[in-house]
Amino acid sequence: MAIAAARSLAAAARALDVTPSAVSQRLQSLEQRLGVQLVSRSARRLTLTDEGELLVLRGGTLLDEATELTEALQARRGTIAGHLKILAPLGFGRRYIAPVVAAFRSRHPEVSIELELSDRPGRAAVSAWDVMIHIGALKDSTLRLQRLAPNERFLCASPAYLKRWGTPARPQDLRLHQCIALRENEEDVTLWRFSRKRAASEPDVIRIEPMLSSNDGEVVKAWALADHGLIVRSEWDVAEDLAAGRLVRVLPNHRLPPADIVALLNPGRSGRQAHAGLRRAPARRACAAAVARQAALTKARSLTRRRPA
Repeated sequence: MAIAAARSLAAAARALDVTPSAVSQRLQSLEQRLGVQLVSRSARRLTLTDEGELLVLRGGTLLDEATELTEALQARRGTIAGHLKILAPLGFGRRYIAPVVAAFRSRHPEVSIELELSDRPGRAAVSAWDVMIHIGALKDSTLRLQRLAPNERFLCASPAYLKRWGTPARPQDLRLHQCIALRENEEDVTLWRFSRKRAASEPDVIRIEPMLSSNDGEVVKAWALADHGLIVRSEWDVAEDLAAGRLVRVLPNHRLPPADIVALLNPGRSGRQAHAGLRRAPARRACAAAVARQAALTKARSLTRRRPA
């Protein structure tokens, strides 16, 4: 299964946390036992033979059914068990999701959890994960969605930067300022949209020319803290800095599009497709939902303590 998913011995070895030679030996042993060739080897990559395709299709189904049967039996005795795969954005995942995962695992020792943090979670195959933590606008609405917490975006800068360059009084003034862009979620990050609070006027859309840009939110915030310019960042990331006075909100009477934090729960599939996808047992989905609920509580408490006036 690992070879079919990875398409190379080296990648399969990394996924299984073994050496490539160990994977090769296991493959040869399986082919000898079955008396058929499962993989066609070439200089560039591995491809499955017809027999290999059949083994992945039928064998994968049998493995899924065995896993689901085990989880169903454990669920009858009130045990949350199984393997849970979670995908989350780098910064938010590191700060909020990782502690939640560790705490959840301590309470449910029969659960194993795989957490992957990515700077481009939107590019991941949704079928490969039980729960995906997402921040911002959604492109795929076919998944079951659980809202974790509201999340505003703030325009902010350091006090020293504003003292040197002045404080913008309206969105159009940003064209005269040093702006910093965070490139994430394949959004048009140089197009900043502002709407006035409690006003029905058309939004102000400003095309900035960033002097600095990065795909890492920590880097972008560090540049702002070092007095290099204005940034647009999520409330969860800058609320503490705003409360401490390290950053200052700019244009507080204007609102940027919010970026709510949601959990996308994989509802499972009734069949197996090609070499990818797992049917998610009820116990596994319950486990994913429990992690999402705990993340929501942690996030809400944090923002209650840190929300700036």
